[in-house]
Amino acid sequence: MEYLFVAFSGLTLTEWILGGLLLFFFFVQLLFFLVIYNKPWQHQKKQAAPAISDQELPPISVIIPSKNNSEELKQNLPFMLEQDYPVYEVIVVNSGSTDETDMVLKAAGLKYPLLYHTYVPAEADSVNEKKLALTIGIKAARYENLLFSEAYCKPCTRNWIKEYGKAFATGKEIILGFSRLHIDRKTGMHRFIRFDNLMHHLKFLSMALLGKPYMGIGRNMAYRKELFFRHKGFSSILHIDGGEDDLFINRIARGKATGVLLSPDSMTETHGIDNFFTWRSLKSKYLYSKQFYKGFPPHLFNLESMSRYLFFAALTATISLSLHTSSWILTGMALLLLLLRYSVVFTVLNRNSRLLDGVRYHIHLLLYDLFQPFNNFRFRRYANKRNRVRR
Repeated sequence: MEYLFVAFSGLTLTEWILGGLLLFFFFVQLLFFLVIYNKPWQHQKKQAAPAISDQELPPISVIIPSKNNSEELKQNLPFMLEQDYPVYEVIVVNSGSTDETDMVLKAAGLKYPLLYHTYVPAEADSVNEKKLALTIGIKAARYENLLFSEAYCKPCTRNWIKEYGKAFATGKEIILGFSRLHIDRKTGMHRFIRFDNLMHHLKFLSMALLGKPYMGIGRNMAYRKELFFRHKGFSSILHIDGGEDDLFINRIARGKATGVLLSPDSMTETHGIDNFFTWRSLKSKYLYSKQFYKGFPPHLFNLESMSRYLFFAALTATISLSLHTSSWILTGMALLLLLLRYSVVFTVLNRNSRLLDGVRYHIHLLLYDLFQPFNNFRFRRYANKRNRVRR
């Protein structure tokens, strides 16, 4: 104890400042990972399945927009149309496809009476084409409870709709779910892409569990039809390219009326991410619309990214200075904080990954941890540039 007192009393003012900054950013990072990112695992650990009979399950309309997805529809529609659920329908909105989508839908309609398909008029505004497709699907829906996915997604089990039905039966107006990525191991950066998908979901699902929902993804989410018309559909975001899922939820989601589903039965699986550029296109869509989000949660995660880099900057400066001045106590403290942070990040992300994605992370987590915010910045610049060209 006396040795520690002597060692710390010998530190210079600069060393105290750097050590203090390092400790501050360490605690900021700890707060994000233990309080926010750990929330899905904590929630699911305590969650008990609601005792709801089939008679109590409300009818549901599943809505899927599609544009040139004939092959995906062939593969995925059977998973949508063979669900274990008492009363539901599947509506596919063909949005100006030039492939064999229409033939695929007609053939599926002969086999599955639950399938209804319609189309977007050819003269539709290209900027808001998907919003129009969803609006047409919502207006065509027979039922009040709407569940959304994409043609390139499939439910992970036959109980997918049932999980949403139970949540609707408990009074939820908006329900957000997880969509894992199915990526071939031959695809470059496939582990990092799945890590990025996990982090993206942890952000908005955790905030929804904390009563501060701010976005959702159209690959796996649901809301009531009445809510859509009460907010005049997509009228508030028609001037923005995209945003028909994340921005719309950002505008309408409120506290306790928003539910989160994390069980294996509630998930969908996204296919078609077979190269870096496909992933960039999918991800940049959300990074572009993020700048239009309202509320503090998106800015909160900007703070997390900033504190992450500032932690590593303070760590580098502290270790460099302590080695130069032979302040071994400061070197040891810096390395201990790095080890503690890595242990917390490793534990929290692997817990949630076992729950949601199935990937196990090891030492490469440090590289992903550093690269992800920088990669988001690059993709955001790409998305903004692409949208300026479109205009």
